[in-house]
Amino acid sequence: MELILAAEQPLPILPHGDELVLGVVAFAILLFVLWKFAVPRFEALYEERTDAIEGGLKRAQETQEQADRLKKEYEEQLAGLRAEAARIRDDARAEGQQIKAELREEAEAEAARIKARGEEQVAASRDAAQRALRNEVGGLSVQLAERLLREQLADDSRRSATIDSFLGELDQSAPQRSGAN
Repeated sequence: MELILAAEQPLPILPHGDELVLGVVAFAILLFVLWKFAVPRFEALYEERTDAIEGGLKRAQETQEQADRLKKEYEEQLAGLRAEAARIRDDARAEGQQIKAELREEAEAEAARIKARGEEQVAASRDAAQRALRNEVGGLSVQLAERLLREQLADDSRRSATIDSFLGELDQSAPQRSGAN
């Protein structure tokens, strides 16, 4: 008999029909409420998150492109500055060579000027020495003439004339002597 009683009682695993209908209706209401209110909110949050991530990636990519562009501009400027520095160095070298050449020319001109002045001084000294020698020779020749002639030339004009004639004879004989040497 116990077996028969167990068969008449419902199985504890299976729900009652009323509970099953109530559960399905409650699930449908819950599904409708979730679908109507929660799912759009989740979709909006998902879209915001997606936009934020994609926007962040896009901004990061734009920032990377800008950084690459700035780096390229910097490298171009650096290359330009290096070329400018090389040009300045070359100009400075050329200017240094030009200054060096100008200084060399000035030094050579100064040396030529000093040499010319020295030659002029030598010529002036030689002329002064010749004049002094002529006067000395003139005086000696007058003394010699006085001794030889035993005549004293007291008159200055006669003395001067005698000296001038003697010097004239010396000048005429000097080119002949230097031509002989």
